[in-house]
Amino acid sequence: MKTSRNPALWQICITASEEAQEACVEALTDAFGVSATDYLDFETRVAQVSVYLEGKPAQLEEKLDLVRARLQAAKQAGLKIGAGKIQCRILKRENWAESWKRHFKPISIGKSLLLKPSWTRRKAERGQKVIVLDPGLSFGTGQHATTSFCLREVVRFRARGGGSFLDMGTGSGILAIAAAKLGCSPVEAFDFDPEAVRVAQENARRNRVTARINIAQADLTRLPRRTVKQFDLVCANLISNLLLAEKERIVARLAPEGTLVLAGILKTEFSHVRRTFEALGMKLIRWREEKEWASGAFVRDGKRR
Repeated sequence: MKTSRNPALWQICITASEEAQEACVEALTDAFGVSATDYLDFETRVAQVSVYLEGKPAQLEEKLDLVRARLQAAKQAGLKIGAGKIQCRILKRENWAESWKRHFKPISIGKSLLLKPSWTRRKAERGQKVIVLDPGLSFGTGQHATTSFCLREVVRFRARGGGSFLDMGTGSGILAIAAAKLGCSPVEAFDFDPEAVRVAQENARRNRVTARINIAQADLTRLPRRTVKQFDLVCANLISNLLLAEKERIVARLAPEGTLVLAGILKTEFSHVRRTFEALGMKLIRWREEKEWASGAFVRDGKRR
């Protein structure tokens, strides 16, 4: 029996509100076991969140039911889902690639960073470091409010002189690549998802910073609670439940004079996260709210950065 060397590419896609963007990412990622991609139409403020799979996924209907249940639970908790429409499509690979070109636009982080896809002709301003990111089957572009906050903290950190950097839950590798481009050293990153690690490593190669970043697959919940290896800047762009459950492991990796950035937090959950980390001796020094999301930068109480 002949088998195809190029199986159909399946897209499982949710169209939803900007407010529900992260909830959709989590629902699809958990149900299908691969990192979801997301983009936001800046004119309509409508989000499209997708997973891309090689061939028809096993137990498709059961997994779709899990996604629907997660969205319904989020809706009952007060999240405005918007359309919440779930679609399954079989794509030609060239159509999938071209669709990204319509939606992924260059992003500037002040005068320090320019994030752009390879197909754009936009030039960097004087002094800007360029990060080229093209979508893989698992991808993050930096458009989300929480990622944007983390990138701005990396820029701020480097302006103060920089140092060592750890990226927990690296996804596409965007934060680690930015830190390496700006001169931070050493730079380490990890993710639980092997596909995210593969994409992050490929993005590091594309941006010629492989030698300056150590990207590994690791499970935060299984890391030692104590470690002698600490970092001057730690970014944990993770869901609130994971931040709360693994707070000791996260804080243990922060150097005494370091800055901890926590992101991926719903605005309604931020005060709980703040109090939890303050109980561990951390002090909130900067925060940002955008739509339903909140992010914060912390130092050890008594320190100022």
